[in-house]
Amino acid sequence: MPYCEVDRYQSGDKWEGVRLFYRRYGRGATKVLLVVGLAGTHDSWGLQIKGLTGSVEPTDEEAGAGAAAADDDGEGEGPGIEVCAFDNRGVGRSSILPHKSSYSTAIMARDALAVMDHLGWKKAHVFGHSMGAMISCKLAAIAPHRLCSLGLLNVTGGGLECLPKVDGQMLSLAFRFLRAKTPEERAHVDLETHYTKEYLDEKLESCTRRAILYKEYVKNISASGMQSSCGFEGQVNACWTHKLTTKELDTIRGAGFLVSVIHGRSDIIAQLCHAKRLADRLLPAARMVDLQGAHLVSHERPEEVNNAMMDLIKATKSAMKPHEWSSQPENTSGLIVMGFEHMRNIVRVMKPVRVAAIES
Repeated sequence: MPYCEVDRYQSGDKWEGVRLFYRRYGRGATKVLLVVGLAGTHDSWGLQIKGLTGSVEPTDEEAGAGAAAADDDGEGEGPGIEVCAFDNRGVGRSSILPHKSSYSTAIMARDALAVMDHLGWKKAHVFGHSMGAMISCKLAAIAPHRLCSLGLLNVTGGGLECLPKVDGQMLSLAFRFLRAKTPEERAHVDLETHYTKEYLDEKLESCTRRAILYKEYVKNISASGMQSSCGFEGQVNACWTHKLTTKELDTIRGAGFLVSVIHGRSDIIAQLCHAKRLADRLLPAARMVDLQGAHLVSHERPEEVNNAMMDLIKATKSAMKPHEWSSQPENTSGLIVMGFEHMRNIVRVMKPVRVAAIES
């Protein structure tokens, strides 16, 4: 199994290694790192992995991975995209550390950097969801030279912004979440928290999407087990203590890469207003894309989310300037990026060619 050892911690009288489980998908010069959110595992990105690479079959080559890819700069011109998704510390097959102090978005950003180093990736397009977007922001602030672009899905600024909008529905969900002890109880709460009611109640052949997703959730949770209390509390601590300083925001804004902030309008976990505020603070590098959907808008609207991700990658490859990127209307399709690339090609063709004098 592919693991990356990123740190060591003391457990009783001995030291244990912190190992992160990861998977690689697809092949190509363009590198994409996917950072999952609270309590999620790498396979939560399945619809985006399929959209970017055309397959969800892993192509892991653990032995010698770093050496084989040592020259990868993440933004090559060759065809194909290589994606890496991993389990954050505290969940899935990665190490579960017993102390909350071992979890912060800065620490987990260094985990993500360690995965890139392990793979031999000099640079990558980094996309994060929810807590993973907070981690990605820290990564961008710590090592801006390692990013080709930054995609933030359903992001907030951490701390008090992690608190959902308080109403009767949310209080009921919070109460049921805390009482959930079985995969079945947890599945019901997760579905109502992460998806819109319209999406869940949509009829698919003989039953609703809610019924289908419920069975999948119970099966997946039963197979992998519910997240440990240590891991959950640690990751919650990372979200609660997350904050971007003015200096860090300036670093991201001035790093030269493009930023896309993608959000579901009906998200009751990460409120849209916080994402819009962050996008405004990252101008002119950032563009806001809000879509119909909830916290897992990447699952509700996979094609639109995947298009937004590809728009960011294509705009980066075409060397689009930040002010050109952020001045585009919200929710534009890839046609604008394609048009921009076409115009650049026309300019290249029309540009006068300097001919050197022939020596006699």
